[in-house]
Amino acid sequence: MARPRKPLLSRDRIVTAALALVDAEGLAAVSTRRLAAELGVSGPSLYNHFRTKDEILDAVADTVVGQVDLSMFATADGDRPDWPEALLAWGRSYRAALTAHPNIVPFLAQGPGRRPAGLRQADAVFGGMVEAGWPPAHATRIGAMMRYFVAGSALGSFARGFVGDPGVYDPADYPHLGQAHLLPEHQRRVDEGAFEAGLRALVDGLALQYQRLRDGEPVT
Repeated sequence: MARPRKPLLSRDRIVTAALALVDAEGLAAVSTRRLAAELGVSGPSLYNHFRTKDEILDAVADTVVGQVDLSMFATADGDRPDWPEALLAWGRSYRAALTAHPNIVPFLAQGPGRRPAGLRQADAVFGGMVEAGWPPAHATRIGAMMRYFVAGSALGSFARGFVGDPGVYDPADYPHLGQAHLLPEHQRRVDEGAFEAGLRALVDGLALQYQRLRDGEPVT
């Protein structure tokens, strides 16, 4: 039997094409018609694998979340995870996955829904915090807080929000922004440094709350 000229259509091929489209042009660019054209197939053939466009985007989002390392929450039976180090490592891995595909972040911000990788992440974080001694209500808030912080940091660039024209920052109007025009030039260093400082501040603050809980003090 002769081989088909093009690879057979599969869920993985559709998701890969959809992710490339999201990365290049954003969520609005994704449609079944556009994907079919990109893949060189007829539109209805996509429905053999996905019922709707949202199902495709769900799979794309889950593929991105599936790149996040969760191994730091795995411990031997009876051991408590080093939760501060686990949160730091997870936060960095989570941000790396999202900043590689920032256009999917608004879709991810809706929550894990039924997506397996998203649910595995929620389960790992919540379980790790509870095993470390956090009450379940606090563990839920920690997971939510970290998601807000990481997703927000991946949505845009603080440094890129400034322009490289020093004339914009008239000292008569902005006496403290004399070096602001240099920020875009150092975007990666500024944004990664801000994320790291914020991440450590969050974890350090949680460590104080954790100690208060261990001492029997009320923590809201």
